[in-house]
Amino acid sequence: MSDKKIELSENIVIPEKIKSERKIRPGRILLYAFLILLAIIAFFPFYIMIINASHTSLDIGTKLNLLPGDQFINNIVRAQQGQNVIRGFKNSLIIAVTTTIIGGYIGALTAYGFSKYRFPGNKILFWIVVGSMMFPAQLGLIGYYQVCNKLGLINTYWALILPNAAMANLVFFVKMYMDASIPDAIIESAKIDGCGEFHIFNRIVLPMSIPSISAMCILNFIAVWNNLIQASVVLTRSEMFTVPIIIQNVRGFYRNDLGAVYGVIALSIIPIMIVFAVGSKYIIGGMVAGAVKE
Repeated sequence: MSDKKIELSENIVIPEKIKSERKIRPGRILLYAFLILLAIIAFFPFYIMIINASHTSLDIGTKLNLLPGDQFINNIVRAQQGQNVIRGFKNSLIIAVTTTIIGGYIGALTAYGFSKYRFPGNKILFWIVVGSMMFPAQLGLIGYYQVCNKLGLINTYWALILPNAAMANLVFFVKMYMDASIPDAIIESAKIDGCGEFHIFNRIVLPMSIPSISAMCILNFIAVWNNLIQASVVLTRSEMFTVPIIIQNVRGFYRNDLGAVYGVIALSIIPIMIVFAVGSKYIIGGMVAGAVKE
């Protein structure tokens, strides 16, 4: 394509190549249409689940519902009669929020140590932390239960908070971010000014690492909220049950009441939707932050 210039009435000269790139191309329209179609396909089952939560079991079993109904509250009330749904939400919120806060701070502090300190075994310990991400939690359930039992943590919040606060994925991700985005010169300058180690971390490193920490904390909050296996192992009293256990029990107790089952499932994803809606910008920003090192 030639680079001949086109003069506009306002005496503005724009290369013809740039002008042609501003035109909407048919290929781009097809690409956008395909992506929109994929988004609709991915969202449709989620939409049907929300809609079914507002209908009776008869409507759910006999027809495809595409519009909201008026039975959502009744479905939740019936589920509450068999399982303490409200208490389950309270337990899950306490565990998920506390785990996220403690794990975010400890994980960032650990990442800071791996990133900015050089000590014998630094790389070996870091790769041990990274290697722990490769093993599923199911492999250690027996030992996990035995440790919690000996420490007296069975049927307590701490049985789920303490193990899940050790976030290896957060340590790995934040460490990579600190390597790329926090210069050693800033830390050295703070030490010359007489700042202590925790002062440097809390006042300088932690605020600069907020994008990466926030992104991982949001993802870990969702993971802890949906944690069923560990909760089923260490929580046996009904007043300590979390949302995943409540959903599992509702599915068994209300086997034929699909409205109650869909209602509890729909209710359980509301906190996840809120967290993701509020923190989606942090997830995107945290994933791209530190990608370019100047």
